[in-house]
Amino acid sequence: MSTTRKLFQQTAVYGVATVLPRVLTVLLNLLLTTFIDTKQDFGNLSIIFSWIIIFNVILTYGMETSFFRFYSHSKSKKKVLSTSLLGLLATTTLFTVIAFLNLDNIELWSGKNSEYWRWVIGVLALDTLMVIPFAYLRAQGMARKYAIIKMIDVVISFVLTTFFLVFLSDIPVIQQWFPTDKVELFFIALFTPKIFLLLLLIKPYFHIEGFDFAIWKQMMKYGTPILVAGLAFAINETFDKQLIEWLSPGNSTAQAGLYTACYRLAVGMTLFATAFKLGVEPFFFSESKDKNAPQLYASITKMFVILGAIALVFYITLIDVVKLAVIDSDYYEAIFIVPYVLIAYFFFGIYQSLSVWYKVTDKTKYGAIISVFGAIITIAANVLLIPKIGYLASAITTCVAYGVMMIVSYLWSRKHFPIPYDIKSILLYLLLSIGATVVIFYLIRDSYGAGSWQQYVYGLSISLLVSAFILVREKNFILQLLKKNDS
Repeated sequence: MSTTRKLFQQTAVYGVATVLPRVLTVLLNLLLTTFIDTKQDFGNLSIIFSWIIIFNVILTYGMETSFFRFYSHSKSKKKVLSTSLLGLLATTTLFTVIAFLNLDNIELWSGKNSEYWRWVIGVLALDTLMVIPFAYLRAQGMARKYAIIKMIDVVISFVLTTFFLVFLSDIPVIQQWFPTDKVELFFIALFTPKIFLLLLLIKPYFHIEGFDFAIWKQMMKYGTPILVAGLAFAINETFDKQLIEWLSPGNSTAQAGLYTACYRLAVGMTLFATAFKLGVEPFFFSESKDKNAPQLYASITKMFVILGAIALVFYITLIDVVKLAVIDSDYYEAIFIVPYVLIAYFFFGIYQSLSVWYKVTDKTKYGAIISVFGAIITIAANVLLIPKIGYLASAITTCVAYGVMMIVSYLWSRKHFPIPYDIKSILLYLLLSIGATVVIFYLIRDSYGAGSWQQYVYGLSISLLVSAFILVREKNFILQLLKKNDS
């Protein structure tokens, strides 16, 4: 089997592991926007959820990528696994104790109910303890097991959330045992399956062979820049919700809720970029010693752009179908931000592919610098523009930040780890797909009306033309890529 075909097969499995849970998450988003009582409550939920993402990064401090790096190259794989597990176990325990002792201070600082944070702390702790077991599955190529366990998590959360929000009020006997706050009920539903998942993944903890401080020190040195990069990425990804709450005029928490709901309409491109990252990261490390690795990396990146360009134009054409399954109609007013977010995630997926140069050369400090630069753009532009144009500023800023990160990573890669990217074709497909997206959404959709037959006819026609042009132009490249390195 060719290495590239193996990559796409693994990416497909990770895609299933990402897509199916996200499909349920999409339905969950519709459930939340429908049954959470107010936009302000949904805004509170969204803001707390964004803090979960930020603290997930802090609590794992780059250990996942460090594990891949050292596990793939070390002769003492068991020591790397044991050291990673014990390190995260110790720091997670410390965090959990400190956090529970300071619940009142957290409530005062955040302005959010301490009962919410009680469950959130549990979610953070259990998620962190599962990071290395999940990474171990990926490193072992156990993509199917990884996918099944991920799906179990989301299915249980979805079922519990549905029960709590839709049916619990009809069963008084059971209802008396639960809180009435729907936001808290959601966090209970989020926490509960984590216990079961940890039991499914706990096996590596029973095969720990001690803590190797020398390995830990090396992993921390490698992972610290990744922590900085991850934290900066989390700021790019989520901090705009907090900034909207702090800086928007009027009911700013409700504005954050509106923005978050429509931001999630970009779920298709998010899935595409995430599945690609999950499949490509261990692949990049495993192929790094091959003399043909640079050419292979270039081909994978080009293929991502080809698929992403086609996905982008079709997705934006069908956005008024997608919205019916993602959010309640009360939130449609913010849908104009969606093209910016879709393009931003397209840029982010390309950036993930371009980031190979600093990961395989152990120059992760450059990844940290790039991400920090993106975070500075995110914070500065939002602070400047939110008071003037509201949450549209956050969508535009996300797009600009990821675009700049993509460009800077490419420019630095030319100096530190030259990869023969087909820049001419990549730029052509980027401009073509983005231009088509703007025409379909802001001209055709606005001119003929959301959901009109003209929107779909003209939009699909443009999408087919763009796809045909790209696929005909790249026919030979695609066939060669799929056949390359057959064994």
